Amino acid sequence: MAATPTSATSYPASDPGFAAVPVEDLLAGEADLIARIKLCYGIDRDSFERDVLMLVRRYAACVHLLPATADNYFSKPGGLLRLGLETAFFSLQGTDAHIFSGRMSISARRQLEPRWRHATFIAGLCCELHRLMSHIIVTDAAGEAWPAFLRPLADWLATRGSERYFLRWRPQAVEARGLGLFALPHVVPPAVMADLSEGNAVIVPYLLASIGGIPVYRDHNILDELVRRSLALVIDRNLVASADRYGSPQYGSHLERYLVDALRRLTSGNSAWIANREKSRLWFGQDGLFLVWPGAAEDVHQLLEADQLAGIPKAPETMLELLLAAGVFEAAAAGRATWSIQPPGAKAPLEAVKLSAPAILLAGIDPPPVALPQALEFKPASAPVAPQTPPSIPPAAPVKSGTQLSLIPPSEPPAESDVRVTSVEETPESLSLEPATTPPSATFALQAPMRLNPVVRDALAEAVRTLNDGMGPPTVCTVAQGVFVPLEEFGRRGVQPSLAMRALTEANLLVKPNRNGPPTLSREFNGNPTVGIVLDPRCVSGLDLAGFAAPPAEGS
Repeated sequence: MAATPTSATSYPASDPGFAAVPVEDLLAGEADLIARIKLCYGIDRDSFERDVLMLVRRYAACVHLLPATADNYFSKPGGLLRLGLETAFFSLQGTDAHIFSGRMSISARRQLEPRWRHATFIAGLCCELHRLMSHIIVTDAAGEAWPAFLRPLADWLATRGSERYFLRWRPQAVEARGLGLFALPHVVPPAVMADLSEGNAVIVPYLLASIGGIPVYRDHNILDELVRRSLALVIDRNLVASADRYGSPQYGSHLERYLVDALRRLTSGNSAWIANREKSRLWFGQDGLFLVWPGAAEDVHQLLEADQLAGIPKAPETMLELLLAAGVFEAAAAGRATWSIQPPGAKAPLEAVKLSAPAILLAGIDPPPVALPQALEFKPASAPVAPQTPPSIPPAAPVKSGTQLSLIPPSEPPAESDVRVTSVEETPESLSLEPATTPPSATFALQAPMRLNPVVRDALAEAVRTLNDGMGPPTVCTVAQGVFVPLEEFGRRGVQPSLAMRALTEANLLVKPNRNGPPTLSREFNGNPTVGIVLDPRCVSGLDLAGFAAPPAEGS
């Protein structure tokens, strides 16, 4: 009997779309989380039904079964509903540890605290509502598009009598969080806004600022801080769970907003970020706005670490790639991300990054900074080079077979007296000949693609950075085919070696010592037998790739 083909029945020939199920059925699937929200609120059933569950129903009617992203976090059907509920729950939970309206009297705070908690819950619930307008297009079976600005999705489906609807993702969609304010009336009726504004003039403005992504420069928006921290936690948890169950999602795609927000907060409130002041991080000239790097990245990391945000990158290289990919920074040239600038009074050029538009950081600063009358980019004068005869190099001493030469080239041939022999291993088969002093221009840094898990990337960047002078004893070394990284270096930095190996393998950054063998290499390092991996030398800037051997052929 001939085998029955299954390919035609295993995969549908067309997009099945989403079923137009009732809102109550959607909420039934989230009953556990809704019960936790009710417990966290600590109010009676009637009040919870009137004040909270009504908002949850209206939010579910807007987002229905729509996913939050196409192929990243919360990408399953119902992902946007789950994302809003989880963020709202953790935001509400965070209000227990904060005092709102701290400058008011105790009686006034007693009246406003329930409104602050309610507003924080709403801000968490609706924090990603802008995606309905900016990222997706919903149509019914007849091809009619849902007017997201006019009515909730469930109401539109009921009016059309549609049993299914279909989703298309807008190509190269730009995140515009302000669009969430147009969808907010679908979720929050005017009566709720009126109740939140009773007896105060700050709760509603702070709520709208959080949902719309608008910074509040003259005060501390505790509500938005709680929502940002909760959203980062929820997304990070979902990414970790998705990596275990559904493959490897793209890390870092949601971090741009936190990095830009930190840059704005530093610009508006940190004295070291006042533009064009001596030793400032920020310089504004005729050719644009520049940030001294990586000093600015260290300030951003300290600020976000104080915010206790989950998943925030630590390495300046990671921040730089994220902001370059998002269009916040502008690269100096192909293959070179940073710029050289020479501000007034600087004795030497400084490494800096350039903002694609000064308004990204300067909008809202009062008074606005005034640009310097000159350009800041440093362009060294090119002098004609006279032809020179190559210097005579004394013949090198013969090297035994199997000797490993240094794969870090000096800027010029070192004199014979400057060369020393450094034992990397106790065995004579692997000696490293390198100049006694590394030239100041030789800097070694990790250059890994943005798809690499940021936790693994930060740990690896710290380890590679030890190749530079003044960074302590090197924790990695070069071998014939790449850079040897002991697995214990990941463990010392809080990263499981298995996670690091999987992330590096999926990013195609490892070189197998043997094509048919394991991805690890066992060798002596600092006199001890050590197990590690071999990193592709193309991932480390400053290495001479010509000095590395090609990967072993298949079957070797």
